[in-house]
Amino acid sequence: MAFSAISPTTPDSYSWFAEALLAWYPRHRRDLPWRHTRDPYFIWLSEVILQQTRVKQGLPYYLTFSSNYPTVQALAAALPDEVLRHWQGLGYYSRARNMHHTAQQVVSEFGGQFPDSYAGLLQLKGVGQYTAAAVASFAYDEQVAVLDGNVFRVLARVFGLHHDIAAPASRKQFQQVADQLIPADHPAEFNQAIMEFGALQCTPAKPDCMFCPLQSRCFAFQHGLVAELPVKSKAKVARTRYFHYLVLRHADTVYLRKRGPKDIWEGLYDFALHETDSAELPGAQLLAEVERLGGRVATDRAEEPTVAARHILSHQKVEARFHEVWLAGPLPAAATSAGLAAYRSAEVEQLPKSILITNYISNKQI
Repeated sequence: MAFSAISPTTPDSYSWFAEALLAWYPRHRRDLPWRHTRDPYFIWLSEVILQQTRVKQGLPYYLTFSSNYPTVQALAAALPDEVLRHWQGLGYYSRARNMHHTAQQVVSEFGGQFPDSYAGLLQLKGVGQYTAAAVASFAYDEQVAVLDGNVFRVLARVFGLHHDIAAPASRKQFQQVADQLIPADHPAEFNQAIMEFGALQCTPAKPDCMFCPLQSRCFAFQHGLVAELPVKSKAKVARTRYFHYLVLRHADTVYLRKRGPKDIWEGLYDFALHETDSAELPGAQLLAEVERLGGRVATDRAEEPTVAARHILSHQKVEARFHEVWLAGPLPAAATSAGLAAYRSAEVEQLPKSILITNYISNKQI
């Protein structure tokens, strides 16, 4: 929809906006653990976990990480597999890897102390503009505005901003407005307030416009455009991939391997994988794959039924088939070239895995 015929709201003063949010926030804010600290480590930890994650889903992970790694030094010293294991099920695993790298950088390059300014925080690997602004304002009261999905939505609706929020170039326009909104005397509380307002009041669907303190000055409400704002171009159509997992078992062990870089679930463990262009894998082809790995199929066991599962990621869909194969003997040492190793049930439990693999193992009680 074109908005060129309608001039967005151009406020002469933004003080009314800040005053309204700062009055709304104490009455509606959720009691969250990271709001009771000025420690930049815990604030940073919460922000990394909550990226692309709802508070309800992220809270248990925050409690797990803050308990297991009470200092940035403890997180930096952790093994990568251990960090990924604690992250298991949260998705977007690159966040966990970047978080670990950042912790190590803080320890090795900054003496275990987080930089105490927005500009300094941007020097950390994996810390972008939003995270730097959040930590700088919440920990150090620096007057720098945060800009996340909730803030984009509130600003677009209240001030009639019709720039496509999915376009990187739009960030500058929204940031300019956000920077004018944030008051010098309450930067931390304001940033918390506008994000909480977007999460609880000005929600993506069915916002509570009737009891909104900004209703009388909200461009979208006054022009009947609440459902149209913010403008966001559609994401690319997700491609479908067909994963055929060979669940190779012998005695009380099962074979898994660690996934390599440049693909989904980097650093996580799964089974021997044969990717095809079809949801079906003929028996002869399955047998050929087992033999390629040096395996011999046991003849004294009944054939296990194939288990199907689907996993939807941000830009792709995985149609998985799990083919359980009992082997007549252990795989030869040459199978290690494919990265496969035998694990017992207790060992499998400790490996970091995608939710797709975790669910299969849980249901099969491996």
